[in-house]
Amino acid sequence: MSDFGILAFGAYVPITRLQRSAIHATNGWFAGGLGGLAKGEKAVANWDEDSVTMAVEAARDALDGVDRASVERVVIASTTLPFADRQNAGIVKEALNLPDAVGAMDVTGSQRAATSALLVALEGRTTTLVCAAEIATPRPASEREMTAGDAAAALLIGGGTPIAKLVASQSVTVDFVDHFREAGAAHDYDWEARWVRDEGFARIMTPAIAALLAKAGIEGDAIDHFIVPVAVKGVPEMLAKKAGVSDAAVADGLTATLGHAGAAHALVMLAAALEGAKPGARILLASFGQGCDLLLFEVTDAIGSVKSRLGVSGWLARRIESANYAKYLFHRGLLHLDRGMRAEHDSKTALTALWRNRKAVLGLVGGRCTKTGTVQFPKSEVSVNANDYAVGTQEDYPLAEVSAKVLTWTADALTYSSDPPSYYGNIDFDGGGRMMTEFTDFTGGALDVGADLRMMFRIKAYDENRRFRRYFWKAAPAF
Repeated sequence: MSDFGILAFGAYVPITRLQRSAIHATNGWFAGGLGGLAKGEKAVANWDEDSVTMAVEAARDALDGVDRASVERVVIASTTLPFADRQNAGIVKEALNLPDAVGAMDVTGSQRAATSALLVALEGRTTTLVCAAEIATPRPASEREMTAGDAAAALLIGGGTPIAKLVASQSVTVDFVDHFREAGAAHDYDWEARWVRDEGFARIMTPAIAALLAKAGIEGDAIDHFIVPVAVKGVPEMLAKKAGVSDAAVADGLTATLGHAGAAHALVMLAAALEGAKPGARILLASFGQGCDLLLFEVTDAIGSVKSRLGVSGWLARRIESANYAKYLFHRGLLHLDRGMRAEHDSKTALTALWRNRKAVLGLVGGRCTKTGTVQFPKSEVSVNANDYAVGTQEDYPLAEVSAKVLTWTADALTYSSDPPSYYGNIDFDGGGRMMTEFTDFTGGALDVGADLRMMFRIKAYDENRRFRRYFWKAAPAF
């Protein structure tokens, strides 16, 4: 049997970086004690992003250069999944244009959701894409609002030539309630941080880490990367000291540049560690939440063969600085603005049409004429080739990973948009194919004819009457 472990990794961080100083400038009169946290920036998702769309982007990063036909199961872990009774992992599967004979599973309800899903995948024998994504909605003027950030990560687990293998694992489950959010609620309720640190992190994780090291037959000083994805300052260093792990091994928590991405943060930090890991390096990942999951990995010689991808560092480099706190509140549903009459329209989705056209809508699969080579979107029975309207010659032609350029564009300030003006226009795909689409993540004068584009999976519209979100692909700046 071939070796089993991590085959590939990827990540995603939204482009907007909200300055914490802007948050404190508004709320400082009321929550002056949070001034110490008003440094750096946090990644915040756009209005058309959610945990599913971010998981798709992280998965695309992980699968760059990988044969997608090898994926046998898709898992998404998150405590902020958009659907309670529609399989979110199924949407990810469709967006990635994976075969229908693929298993799927949602994992939620715990800050350990991502590491628990990862453990199950590592203990199985199925090639599994494990995604984790989180978009938090903290209460305004709270400590969590200052520390939280939005991000996603993905790991491909399977046999073959892994870049990292699981050496040992240890799990502890106790109903230690450091914070909670009832089903359907918007905000977490947090308990006192010092008590959580001393009674939770110290007393629960310290003996568990010692047990893991004993199981692996190594000392703490043998750990090269010590990953503790918690937002409480000083906890990773405290646990490292108790375990005999060197200060140099403590991984950057990405606090200043990203924030804490909840249940997804464990995999985000693991992906960041894998970016710079050397063969033979030992990575200890310690995830906390009603107990803890501990995973000890050893990086293999195959790490050098991994195809270059954006990863955490690449996405962090793609940034737009923002001091618009009111815009963030509006996009989170925490600030209610008069949207005007143009927003008063029914966005009901015909589920029958979505089913019939799911490959085009969710997977951005167009058509290519096998006779003339003409590419088109959407796919149809009749080719659009002006010199040969061939019938029945179309084959599936995925366009999501194809580069494109702006052909025409319009900035519409009259139609309703959650982020006005609404940008849309025609784009040309490299190698053929043209479509009209919306543009996203562009700033000011960056959008122009001929600009290079990357397609991104986003929310197209939201049906407020039935609470159903419709997804499609939008064009974003290439990089």
